[in-house]
Amino acid sequence: MQGSVLMTPRLKEKYVKEIVPKMMERFGFKNVLGVPRISKIVVNVGLGEAVADKKLIDGVVKEMAQITGQRPVITKAKKAVAGFKIRKGVPIGCKTTLRRARMYEFLDRFVNVALPRIRDFRGVSAKSFDGDANYSLGISEQGIFPEIDVDKVQLVHGMDITVVTTTKKRDESYELLSLFGFPFKR
Repeated sequence: MQGSVLMTPRLKEKYVKEIVPKMMERFGFKNVLGVPRISKIVVNVGLGEAVADKKLIDGVVKEMAQITGQRPVITKAKKAVAGFKIRKGVPIGCKTTLRRARMYEFLDRFVNVALPRIRDFRGVSAKSFDGDANYSLGISEQGIFPEIDVDKVQLVHGMDITVVTTTKKRDESYELLSLFGFPFKR
């Protein structure tokens, strides 16, 4: 690809130029490499309805590829659950792990475009951090993403989005995501 110019994602530039100095000042980091960063974003869709209709998985995989810019992996049931009519090895969802440029592009679209499109949106919960200071939230429908044509959707489904950080401290992770633009409830 001669002559092509690779663009640095907007949020990556913001991280390097604005977020790192603020985090170093606020938490007293001595080295730039000690500042927490986002290492990956995992987007997961679980589809219990796919047990009855196998074609639903194909539609969800296509939609997830449009949303994330990366083809997801189909997840299969690890063991049989008779109460849910699930056999071992049956496809029940899909997931994708975003890193580097795709991660920053997805995060930018998610925070600045998709979240404000949620009806009656008042912010995301600040209580959704796990023990390792990673942030997880659930979205109830995929129609908030501009890449999805709502008229062509076969099945309205939700998704879980987990933002994995390099820190183990909740306050550092909260500050990092706030500086990236996450609209936490006050």
